[in-house]
Order: sequence, then C-alpha cells, then structure tokens
Amino acid sequence: MLAMLQRGSCREIVLVNRTRARAAGTVTDMRYGRPLSPPVDVRDGDYEDLAGAALVMVTVGLNEQSGGATDPEDPRGRLRLLDDNAGVYREVVPRIVDAAPDATLLVVTDPPDPLTDIAREAAGHDRVFGTGTLIDSLRLRVHIAQWLRVDPGCVDAMVLGEHGKSSVTLWSSATVAGVPVTELLADGDRPVADVQAEIEEEVSNANITIIEGIGASQYGIGIVCARLAETVLRDEGCVFPVGSYRQQYGVTLSLPTVIGRHGVLRTLPPKMSQEERDGLERSALVLREALEGARRRDG
Repeated sequence: MLAMLQRGSCREIVLVNRTRARAAGTVTDMRYGRPLSPPVDVRDGDYEDLAGAALVMVTVGLNEQSGGATDPEDPRGRLRLLDDNAGVYREVVPRIVDAAPDATLLVVTDPPDPLTDIAREAAGHDRVFGTGTLIDSLRLRVHIAQWLRVDPGCVDAMVLGEHGKSSVTLWSSATVAGVPVTELLADGDRPVADVQAEIEEEVSNANITIIEGIGASQYGIGIVCARLAETVLRDEGCVFPVGSYRQQYGVTLSLPTVIGRHGVLRTLPPKMSQEERDGLERSALVLREALEGARRRDG
C-alpha cells in the first residue's frame, strides 16, 4: 500500500483485514503522509467495500516466518505454506468475488503459483494471476549489476518457473546493453559457472536474508505489486514474468506475460537453451505435485 500511495498507482485503495482495527490503524498512519503523495484516497473497509474494484490484491495468509519456511536447505521452500494458505484462499476468494465480481485478482501470498490455481478455482474465472518470479527477476538483475558494477536498470535478465526452489534462471538470454552477461562475466578472474551459481544462490536465499533482518519481505514485493497494479489499471500491456495458468504445463508458473486491464492477455514464449527448457519442465512437475498433494489433503 505504501508504494502504491507514493507512486500514485491508483485513485482509491481499500484495505480489508480480518482485524478491522489493524486496517484502520494502517490507513490512518498512511493518510498523514497523503498530502505529499499524488492524489490517492485510502480507507479501511470490509468485503462489501470492494464493490466496483478493478483490481484486488490477495495478501492474506501465513508468511515464511510464521509458517516455518525459513530453512534455506528445505527443498520445499515456500511450498511448505501451501496447505494452510490454500484453506484461507478457499474461504476468502469467494467472498472477494461476491463483492467485486468484475475485479482482476492478483495473488501475492506465498506460495503464489499454486495459490493462483486455487484462486482461479475458487473465483470461477480466469482473471487471476500471481506475482510469480517478477521479484526473483529483479533480485537477479540487482546481483548481476552488483557483480558487473553497472546500474540494475541496464540489466535484462529473467527468472522463470516457480517462485521458489525450482526456479529457472535464463542465463542464455541475460544481457547488458545487448551484450550477453556470460561474456561479461568471462572477463573476470573466476569461472563463469561459479559466478552464476553464486548469484543464483543469492537470489534464491534473498528472502531468508530479509527475514533474518526485518521479519518479512515487504518493501521489494510492495513495489512489485504497485507496478503490477499500474499495468492492470492503466491497461498498459507491459510484459513481466508473472504467474498464470499455462495449459502446456498444466499448472501456474511464470513466463514473460503481457498484462492489461483483465490480467493476462497473452504469453511471449522465451528463447531458452535445452538445459533451461528441462529446468522449466522440472519446475512445472514440482508445482503440479505440490498442487495435487494439497488437493488430496483437502479431501
């Protein structure tokens, strides 16, 4: 919300929380900074106050710290949170749709990929997508830029697949000003594969570093949400690696996606090496198994 207020991402924000007093306190605090921001009205409310909303961000559920998903060696990673948060989504999403049937839904809660599938089922429509690997891709750009001593905005690089342990880094297409990152890394004094592995580890464990410092990832993902809100509300047609249902994989995962007023408009299939294609297939398998397991346990 803070990023949206500061950026002027929309004209009105309604915050709904199971504890109304918490929502009211957050809104009251933010309103006192409102005179220094673009025109954005912020208020607390209940589900019925979502009527007429063009976009609803769903952030409810356990986070990594409260859900015990902070072990960097745990191969499940954020998927450990799926069962608990799936139950919350099955309860909350129908209430959102009842109040705002025409809204596009943006899934932010971890793990966003299988929760996007669950949200689609609960909503009964396809105007649903998740934040996916956009934050991972931004982290990748930052760490590549740090290594090469360039501005992150000059780096073009993406992480695809799961927002989690099975994500796939597209090194084959990563560039700076059109120059392949692999060529630039080769000018250093360390083997390129070693540097790539170090950067991937930093990106993969970035959330753990953040949690150890401030308890939860919030500022980076907040900026991501604000930017995605702008893309939807302004019908921009921008392309980001976000999560939506991919029929060829049978599950939600992240690929370069054109985003507009009604969410996902189309997918732009990226060029990938065979190793990257195989990695994406493995990521899809991990997500399918996690989703199927959650459905079985739900009965």
